[in-house]
Amino acid sequence: MPTDTAPEPWRDPRLSPAERAEALIPLMTLEEKVAQLAGVWVGADASGGGVAPHQEDMAGVEWSEVIAHGLGQLTRPFGTAPVDPVAGARSLAASQAEIVAAGRFGIPAQVHEECLTGFAAWRATVYPAPLSWGASFDPALVEEMAGHIGRSLRAAGVHQGLAPVVDVTRDYRWGRTEETIGEDPYLVGTLGAAYVRGLEGAGIVATLKHFAGYASSRGGRNLAPVPMGPRELADVVLPPFEMALRLGGPRSVMNSYSEIDGLPVAADESLLTGLLRDTWGFTGTVVADYFAVRFLQKLHGLAADGGQAAGLALRAGIDVELPTVDTFGAPLIDAVKAGTVSDALIDRALRRVLAQKAELGLLDPDWRPLPDDVENLRLDDDRGRDIALRLARQAVVLLRNSRGVLPLAPGARVALVGPVADDPMAMLGCYSFPLHVGGHPEHGLGLEVPSLRQALDALVPGVAYARGCDVSGDDTSGIAAAVAAAEAADVCVLAVGDRAGLFGRGTSGEGCDAADLRLPGVQPELVRAVLATGTPVVLVLLAGRPYALGPGTDAAAAVVCGFFPGQLGGQALAEVLTGAVNPSGRLPVSVPRDAGGLPATYLSPPLGRRSEVSSVDPTPAFPFGHGLGYSAFEWSGARVVGPDVWPVDGEATVEITVRNTGERPGAEVVQLYLHDPVAQTTRPVARLLGFARVPLEPGDGAVVTFTVPADLTAFTGVRGRRVVEPGDVELRFGRSAGDLVAALPLRLDGREREVGHDRKLRPVTRIAPEERS
Repeated sequence: MPTDTAPEPWRDPRLSPAERAEALIPLMTLEEKVAQLAGVWVGADASGGGVAPHQEDMAGVEWSEVIAHGLGQLTRPFGTAPVDPVAGARSLAASQAEIVAAGRFGIPAQVHEECLTGFAAWRATVYPAPLSWGASFDPALVEEMAGHIGRSLRAAGVHQGLAPVVDVTRDYRWGRTEETIGEDPYLVGTLGAAYVRGLEGAGIVATLKHFAGYASSRGGRNLAPVPMGPRELADVVLPPFEMALRLGGPRSVMNSYSEIDGLPVAADESLLTGLLRDTWGFTGTVVADYFAVRFLQKLHGLAADGGQAAGLALRAGIDVELPTVDTFGAPLIDAVKAGTVSDALIDRALRRVLAQKAELGLLDPDWRPLPDDVENLRLDDDRGRDIALRLARQAVVLLRNSRGVLPLAPGARVALVGPVADDPMAMLGCYSFPLHVGGHPEHGLGLEVPSLRQALDALVPGVAYARGCDVSGDDTSGIAAAVAAAEAADVCVLAVGDRAGLFGRGTSGEGCDAADLRLPGVQPELVRAVLATGTPVVLVLLAGRPYALGPGTDAAAAVVCGFFPGQLGGQALAEVLTGAVNPSGRLPVSVPRDAGGLPATYLSPPLGRRSEVSSVDPTPAFPFGHGLGYSAFEWSGARVVGPDVWPVDGEATVEITVRNTGERPGAEVVQLYLHDPVAQTTRPVARLLGFARVPLEPGDGAVVTFTVPADLTAFTGVRGRRVVEPGDVELRFGRSAGDLVAALPLRLDGREREVGHDRKLRPVTRIAPEERS
């Protein structure tokens, strides 16, 4: 009779992931252990027959040699070159079978992909860029988007997504501003946590990046040093990571390339282990940003060779080297054998890697390489496009509508001009597959991405078009035609902005930093010339950062902003322009008035604002949180519910009534700010504590209530500890950081109170229908 054979302990799903890892580690050789701590960058074969390593990264090493002792990760099999999704899934499965067969323990690789604007694969839906998430002020929709992205990743055989970015943008000149959610820590943390919940809820390992300080580089330059003090780090940069960890539950974190006050994060044990693990309790894996370990030698000068760099990174707390095996290969093995790197550090990282693989089912005896129903794999489906369109609609921001020129009047003669008006790529961010990979024109986009011109033509007959100029460059020869088109029209839609790219191949994106915030190329000349025609102008900004449009743009009848709104962004913009959609987006970043006087975000203490001691006025043209619509909203009845004495260990409740007094449905975004006029360290004049997106039918009203824990007033005091300080404060309701509706004075009462990582991170928000008498 056959007898049941108990699985090896490390394959036994009845044991915890940690127990399974502990059972396997003693059985492994040094080479097998180190093989689990690195990835290999591959591309799936279009035939479905396997993956091929990046030969330039492998220095002639054969695939059979790479996988002989096992393999930790496979890097971007779908995101390296165009491949049909079904063929890609089959290629990945074939390679996983080879990896399982080659190693003694039959452990599959963990597969990761980029997913910041959707699964970065050919023929996958491209969603709005993160600045558009911020503009939506809608965590539920961001979570829905991430859940759908996660399900598509899982259906293709992917286990880990390298998103979200929860860096707080500090200098808009930084090329990766488009990847950030905004300039406010609470907004970034709230939406970042929502994205994590969606991705993790679909069974995909979410990866927070870039921990920490990457967006605070000197001069807005990529990988430049970060001259940040401990308070800015603690009060602005770290809170979104803490919120995403506690409120989202990601299982991975990626280090920042940055050096903060002279110490690169990849070698910072106090940050990657002391804070992240010992204080915050993170138990997942820390993966290196691509090539960050080798950068300790090549860019930072902390290591003399690859073995020393690997030892520094392991000691700091990095568990996995990405994107491909380098220092966590022969250099690390040699360093361990020479006694310069402790094998205990190897086991510590391996314990985390194997436990995560156990969580993902990769150590289970019934694991199968090919996902279910692979023949029906579709990465751009109706559900994904619906989510992308809804998010794009909610993210379009109407900044000005001074003459009521919007919505466009039926029958009006409309001219559409500008370098991004008829460019589908103007809708896509740098981390979308078509722009991030590129170089394969023979395959096409793999998607339908309507330009603004195509989308507007479907709604407005007879639109005249002229390009005017390119996004970059100095050719002004087309401006005359644009001027002529504007002069012949009743209204001119002028579309200007960016084209995303990598390392100088665009005006926005990774490595595409800006010297100042003037529109690229000769676009400022185009704007001035079109405005000078006297025709009412609707200025549309399609960009990855806020640009200082200049004082001349005060002459624009309307200004509309879209932050790389995704493959259906053209449709969303056209619907807003024509009135089919009532705009409800709000600025996640301030729009500066001048191209200089930087950096400055709304999180400024009094001396960071306009003052008599400087001739530079940093007041923005449009403040954080600003946005208009085609409905009117009345705010009333702001009050403190209960006593105005707020215990330093208690809560305060405030409420306000918002009513739609317009003639069409719309959504208002109620924002709650803290003002702390006297404190032991300088504080921002206003800081966002909560928000609520409130959709209302005409004539309807809602009561919006925030119950705010005193923990949310905490800041880093003079002794370097986070404290709730007694004293007078105000909770302010605002339509934006610059348009405050009501200020409610309260007194924080009690003794100064220190708070830690267990503090409360958000208010309780309630929206109830207004009771009408």
